[in-house]
Amino acid sequence: MLTGIFYHESFSRRSYLTLGNRLKDFPKAFELLKDRKVRIFEPPEVDFELLRKVHTERMIEAVFSEKLCATALRSAGGVVKAAELVFRGDIKNAFCYIGAGGHHAGRDYFWGYCCFNDVILSIENLYEKFGVKRIAIIDTDAHHGDGTRELVKEKVLHFCICDRDYDSKDGLKIDRSYFSNDYFDCVYEFVEKCKIFEPELLFWYFGHDTHIGDYADIGMTIEDYVGIAKIIKSCAEKICKGKLVTVLGGGSLPNVARDATIAIIKELSD
Repeated sequence: MLTGIFYHESFSRRSYLTLGNRLKDFPKAFELLKDRKVRIFEPPEVDFELLRKVHTERMIEAVFSEKLCATALRSAGGVVKAAELVFRGDIKNAFCYIGAGGHHAGRDYFWGYCCFNDVILSIENLYEKFGVKRIAIIDTDAHHGDGTRELVKEKVLHFCICDRDYDSKDGLKIDRSYFSNDYFDCVYEFVEKCKIFEPELLFWYFGHDTHIGDYADIGMTIEDYVGIAKIIKSCAEKICKGKLVTVLGGGSLPNVARDATIAIIKELSD
């Protein structure tokens, strides 16, 4: 089966996440995947009725009035479509490029270069169309996914590696600080939680803002990202038949965006 890549040319022209063109090397960089089992999909715009089930009318209007959210509809729409195709088994797994992020978008607010909450919209769509019961999310963007945390429901495991430590009473809302924990230990803890929770699909919200020299530098490297990809892919294969959707989060450096995402896609497509 193929790994789906969701990309639109508008993401390379002006990305809200960087106020620039971190994806300037795309789509040409996809030539590095010419021998891989991948298929590139053009993201559709997210359905307006679905938007209204997650966000308020006031927020939706505010997003539309923000020029830098011009890519928001296709950014969210690509993630929604990817999750649907992965869950149905039409593709093995997916990597979603975006022009506007999602994890800082709550029901009635958006900030931090995020517009619509792509992962939550995807989960809502899976609930409605397939009756999905359990979803797991690991967020390795450097910043806390506050919007996602606000919107997740009781049947979602949300594991965020960020700047704080927290465990909810039900054990499904977890934060682990990269200041006080070994990063890979955190990833392995997520895997152990998944073994108990038994999700039907995994989301990996991946940000390369953690890379050396990027705006939230915590010393991560391309090799680290590939190592994380191996762990999460293996987890998905053992627990939910490989159903994994990776979503590009924060980051600003074009060379890291190119090298990291291509390396992760190569791992996903092996």
